[in-house]
Amino acid sequence: MSFGDPNNPYGQQPQAPQGPYGQQPQAPQGPYGQQPPVPPQGQPGYGYPQQAPQQQGYGYPQQQVPQQQGYGYPQQPAAPYGQPGMPGMGMPTGYASWGARVGAALLDGLIIGVVPGILYGIAFAVAASSASSASIDTSSCAPGDTQCISDAYSSASSSATPVFALILITLAGLVTLGAALFVCAKEGKTGQTPGKKAMNIRLLKETTGQPIGFGMAFVRKLCHAVDGPLCGLGYWWPLWDEKSQTFADKIVGTVVVKTQ
Repeated sequence: MSFGDPNNPYGQQPQAPQGPYGQQPQAPQGPYGQQPPVPPQGQPGYGYPQQAPQQQGYGYPQQQVPQQQGYGYPQQPAAPYGQPGMPGMGMPTGYASWGARVGAALLDGLIIGVVPGILYGIAFAVAASSASSASIDTSSCAPGDTQCISDAYSSASSSATPVFALILITLAGLVTLGAALFVCAKEGKTGQTPGKKAMNIRLLKETTGQPIGFGMAFVRKLCHAVDGPLCGLGYWWPLWDEKSQTFADKIVGTVVVKTQ
């Protein structure tokens, strides 16, 4: 107990001053009645980002920025003829030889011509039998009447070719045309005719390595007209050509390759 302090003779602890009527004292105010500023809490140190990255709400698709190839990176070159992984197509192993191309053409010619050849043979036999039975009757012609004799020969010639033989010849021509278009369509769609498939070779576009389609295959057949002159020089050209191409191949831009 201390009697040193005349205001606290019994040594009691001093209490905080209270406002009038028992109210708690208020915090000191700034000038003109303004509240003092609240010190910022949780401020990051220097060098840290001020704001946290905003996250998109649930259900929104996240957007990813596509990666772009930097400048100066080389582009991958297009694969040459015969890309790997093509369904139903073997890998090319080089340009087809001249002998393989000739063999494929002969096989296609036999396939196209076998049925029309039979029809032409029947038509020729029917016409020959009719011609042997036909006779030239000039008994009614006066001596020296050349017009009457010419009419008799014309009548015998027309009777020697019956209508049935003409029908067979026309049918053989239609079959030949249909078979040629079918083979051309197969070559354009898959690159192989029946003959090329048997010889393991394929016709492809040189720049893309893909079949050329029916339209370009038909144009290529028409371009074979330039291979015929000069004793078929265009057909012999693959013997010494670097890419084993005929003139028609060079015009259309095609190559014939070997397949596995």
